Amino acid sequence: MKRHGRGGGPTTAGAPSAQLSRRLGRADLRAVPETRKELRELLRHWGRPGRSDIAELLTSELVTNALVHTDRDAVLTATVSPHGLRVEVRDFVGRRPRLRVPSADDGTHGRGLVLVQALADAWGVRAHGVGKAVWFELTEETAA
Repeated sequence: MKRHGRGGGPTTAGAPSAQLSRRLGRADLRAVPETRKELRELLRHWGRPGRSDIAELLTSELVTNALVHTDRDAVLTATVSPHGLRVEVRDFVGRRPRLRVPSADDGTHGRGLVLVQALADAWGVRAHGVGKAVWFELTEETAA
C-alpha cells in the first residue's frame, strides 16, 4: 500500500489531498477486505462517517468486479481532496462493464454497479491504453 499525504494532517475543506494506491493481484479476493481496511484508514480524518461507509461499500464493489470479471491484475487509487473522494479501479481488459438490473435468481450477484449508480455522486467508465477504469466520486458538498 502506498499512501501519499501532502501536508500530513486531516483532509478537510482547504486541506491538502491524501491518496491510497494499491495493486490488486489477479483473482485475489483477499484484497477486498484488505482494501476496505486501508480505505477506512485513509478516510479516518475525513470527518464524514456515513459517507465513509458508503465509500467502503462502493470500493468493495469495484474491486470485486475487477477481480472477478477479469483475469488480470488491477490498480486501485483513492484520493481524498478538499472537494471529496474519488476512487478509481483500473484493470487491463477493454470490455466495458454492463449496468444490469439483478433478478431475484441472481442472489447477491449483479448489484455492484447498481449500488454505485444509486449511492455515488458521480461515476463512470473511461478507456485507457490497455483496459478501462471504473470510478466514483463522493463530493464534500453533499456529505452529511
